[in-house]
Amino acid sequence: MSTSEAARDTGLRERDEAVKAAWHALIAAKVASWNTLERELGDSHGLGVSDFEVLDHLANMPNGCRAQNLAEAVHLSQSALSRLADRLERHGLVERDNCVTDRRGINLVLTGAGRAKHAQALRTYCDVLGRTLPPELIARFE
Repeated sequence: MSTSEAARDTGLRERDEAVKAAWHALIAAKVASWNTLERELGDSHGLGVSDFEVLDHLANMPNGCRAQNLAEAVHLSQSALSRLADRLERHGLVERDNCVTDRRGINLVLTGAGRAKHAQALRTYCDVLGRTLPPELIARFE
C-alpha cells in the first residue's frame, strides 16, 4: 500500500469514527430529551410526547389535518395514531371530522380544550428541549 493510499484509508477510518460518534451523540440527546419530556409532560399536563406532538401539529392547522398525513408528520403508524386519536378524543382534545375532498378520509381537528392544553404544555416542552438538546444544535436554528 502506498503512502497516499494509507493516508486516504486512515482518513476514511477517522471519518467513519467521527460519523459513528455523531450518531451516538444524536441518539443520546434524543433519548435524554424524550425521557425527560415523557416525565415532565406526563407529570405536569397528563400528556405523552406523541400526544403533544399531535396537538402541536394540529395547533398550526386551524382546519385540521387528514389523519394519514398527520401520522406521517408525527412519525406514527396509522394504527398507532388511531389509538392515540381515540384517547385524545375521549379527553375532548381533538375531534374527528369527515374529509371534504375524500369521503374515505378522516380529519383530526383540535378542540378549544385541545388548544388550551397545547398552550399549557408548550412551555414545558420548550423548556425541556432547551435543557436537554445540545446547545450547538439549537444554535443552528436560531
